[in-house]
Amino acid sequence: MLCIIIEQLLHKIIKLFYTIISLDIKNIYKSPFPKKNMAKREDYINRLTQYIKNNLKKGYTLESLKWALVSQGHSRMEVAKAIERVESELAQEAPVLQTKPEIVYETEPVQEIKKPWYKRILGL
Repeated sequence: MLCIIIEQLLHKIIKLFYTIISLDIKNIYKSPFPKKNMAKREDYINRLTQYIKNNLKKGYTLESLKWALVSQGHSRMEVAKAIERVESELAQEAPVLQTKPEIVYETEPVQEIKKPWYKRILGL
């Protein structure tokens, strides 16, 4: 009798466990950002990109801007995406060198090492 009750209880626990797992699996495939919020998210990254560009022109480094934004509460992933955009935009704006620079090697003449006075006297 006790075995039957324990077996039924175990079956209910296993059913509940599988239900919980299936709910977690369904939530994995949902996008964290609904499509209607994608435009807001892109606008947010564009504003971060513009902020980073303006402060780079003022002389701040990328690393200092990154940590300043993260410490102000912005997402690290969003800040990283904005930095990638800034780097790609700045790379497109950079001028392309038309000619290769020439490397010129200069050699210095070999100087004779002065002998100590005792070697000069003894002829060593």
